[in-house]
Amino acid sequence: MFGWFKPGRATRAIPEPLWQDVLERHPFLAERAGRDLPRLRELAGQFLASKEFHGAAGFDVSDEMAVAIAAQAVLPVLHLGLAWYDDFVGIVVHAGEVLAQRTVTDEDGVVHHYDEVLAGEAMDGGPVMLSWQDVEAAGDSAEQGYNVVIHEFAHKLDMRDGEPDGCPPLANRAARQAWLAVMQAEYESFREKVIIAERFGGESTWLDPYGAQSIDEFFAVTCEAWFVNRQRFMDEFPRLTLLFERFFGL
Repeated sequence: MFGWFKPGRATRAIPEPLWQDVLERHPFLAERAGRDLPRLRELAGQFLASKEFHGAAGFDVSDEMAVAIAAQAVLPVLHLGLAWYDDFVGIVVHAGEVLAQRTVTDEDGVVHHYDEVLAGEAMDGGPVMLSWQDVEAAGDSAEQGYNVVIHEFAHKLDMRDGEPDGCPPLANRAARQAWLAVMQAEYESFREKVIIAERFGGESTWLDPYGAQSIDEFFAVTCEAWFVNRQRFMDEFPRLTLLFERFFGL
């Protein structure tokens, strides 16, 4: 991995063939307008120089894979800056989905054990885990608003000010209250649509129904959809579009 530079060294431009391959495979990146595309390339190079990629269970992370992940990871912070990702270094890449063992305690104090299939996971103050199987399909899955890289890095933004709650750090309390008022209302509306679809045979939602799990998952799911299929997202969520445009600066 990293035949063209090693992590920890000063960044330099991503080689043209590598960059063009990423743009060809990910049209939602190639469609960035004006100065955004050169900025995206520069920031991706800085990201690669400051992070460490690890392949799980002997999985080999190639330069092409690392550049593809980096380009998608920096899209949410294109106008915010890479400092938003300064709380971690490691990115663990699995060949496919991961079966994680979970333990939860309910309100009655009963402990439940279960398995959860993961395409990715972001840990507070720790690494980001990704399934290459899902990352590789990002160009095709953009039509459905699905992108595991952006989803997990949106969680990283959400967790910067404490527990994930669907709201990244904002300038002041008033801004936070305004954000959560919109986010909570949109989440509740979406959750109701998912319930109607799943329990009563209603129309399926375009947005991944996983977003109905919690407000922090709704934030991550809406972020990924907004970045990879802007036009459809604007039609579905005009209020969130305005919210995201102001925050992400796009």
